[in-house]
Amino acid sequence: MTAAPLRTIVIAGGGTAGWMAAAALARFCGPGWRIVLVESDAIGTVGVGEATIPQIRLFNAGLGLDEADFLAATQGTLKLGIEFVDWGQRGQRYMHAFGDVGRGLGLLPFHHWWAAARAAGVAADLGHYSLNERAALQGRFAPFGGDATLPPLVWAYHFDAGLYAAVLARFAQARGVVRHEGRIADVETRGETIIALRLDDGRRIEGDLFIDCSGFRSLLLGGALGSGWHDWSHWLPCDRAVAVPCAHAPGAAPAPYTRSTARTAGWQWRIPLQHRIGNGHVFSSAHLGEDEATAMLMANLDGPALAEPRTLRFQAGRRDRVWIGNCLGLGLAAGFLEPLESTSIHLIQSGIARLLALLPADAAMLPVLAAEANRQAACEMEWIRDFIILHYKATARADTPFWRQVQAMVVPPDLAARMALFRASGRIRRDHDELFTEPAWAQVLIGQGWVPQSAHPLTAGLDRDDLAGFMASLDRAIAAGVAALPGHGDWLARHAAAREF
Repeated sequence: MTAAPLRTIVIAGGGTAGWMAAAALARFCGPGWRIVLVESDAIGTVGVGEATIPQIRLFNAGLGLDEADFLAATQGTLKLGIEFVDWGQRGQRYMHAFGDVGRGLGLLPFHHWWAAARAAGVAADLGHYSLNERAALQGRFAPFGGDATLPPLVWAYHFDAGLYAAVLARFAQARGVVRHEGRIADVETRGETIIALRLDDGRRIEGDLFIDCSGFRSLLLGGALGSGWHDWSHWLPCDRAVAVPCAHAPGAAPAPYTRSTARTAGWQWRIPLQHRIGNGHVFSSAHLGEDEATAMLMANLDGPALAEPRTLRFQAGRRDRVWIGNCLGLGLAAGFLEPLESTSIHLIQSGIARLLALLPADAAMLPVLAAEANRQAACEMEWIRDFIILHYKATARADTPFWRQVQAMVVPPDLAARMALFRASGRIRRDHDELFTEPAWAQVLIGQGWVPQSAHPLTAGLDRDDLAGFMASLDRAIAAGVAALPGHGDWLARHAAAREF
């Protein structure tokens, strides 16, 4: 006897996570699938995830969204990387830029040649050899696919997350997704199987698969199914954020990069959109009071605040299992990592990709598919967690109790091994399909002062003059490439000026 096919998918919650899932399922599942989304207008969304990483372009392209139309509809701007201010030491800046840095020679990636050239006194800062960084700091952007001398420009987006959810909602509903307005009052289960959602007005929404996009509440996964919690606050002690939008400074064009500025007990984000700047102060409540954190944020805005500041409370960690029975958690329902490297929306995207790759044909498949999804999700979250911890551990700051605590903390063994490997030899270990690349690790480590103690022996193949010539040729090529790009604000005005719906 063949098991009954699973054909009705119920999404619990809207916002960015819910509507990204609905749009992707509507696009890829095809006829025969019924997609239902339940959300309540009375429940607000967190809405701080306005900065992204380049993988979001693959998601939008998969849906068939036009980039210029998407940017115009979401007040979007381009993002070439993240500038980190005061992280390694006070007064120090570096950028984790997207894309390649420099150009490798032979068997070695560029950062080895840079380290040798630096030791020989013929290299500028590492970021000087990044096309993305120099374009970002000069406020320039246009799509550039690379040529014989330069790598491609790599970009992501800043956008209004609420407007993005609205774009996706229109997309999904135009392709048959049914939206039910209402608050979920109860979750009907049979063992580890969800049968239906009961709304506060008595309606009952049945389904075969359920996707929990209910945010920190995790109504299905954490509540009804009891998925446990791995607390990571001993490594990532920030547990609050105060957020507020502000106006741009008069005449200022939006910068094509995110900024993260370290503060006394955390850090402040700056995310420029076309119509405003998103700002937030992520901090540890054990080290800083909320009123003081709010005052610090309000004193460091580019322009007048456009709303009252609001406080978010969270805890870093992940659910023990993100897929139980016939329920998968996405976004905050599955776990939380502070937005230091703009991974929140990416984790939603990768969870959706995992669902599509492991989409069950019938209930008999659920246990083995869930086990594989849980393995993948745990690895992914821990890899990203360790990269975020790296920013705190690699600091040389000891000027406040917070920075002394994170500098002295014992980090996960795998991260400690990677850091020791790099410090001794400049080697970077990257496992399988983990998110952050060798250039990403090199930029953060070197940017925060972790220069390798010795050069790779193969760099001895170039003498000082050859190294100097190599670095100078890269400098000239990047300078010419950046100079050919228009201003970021000019490009937006010409191709993707914001509009209202």
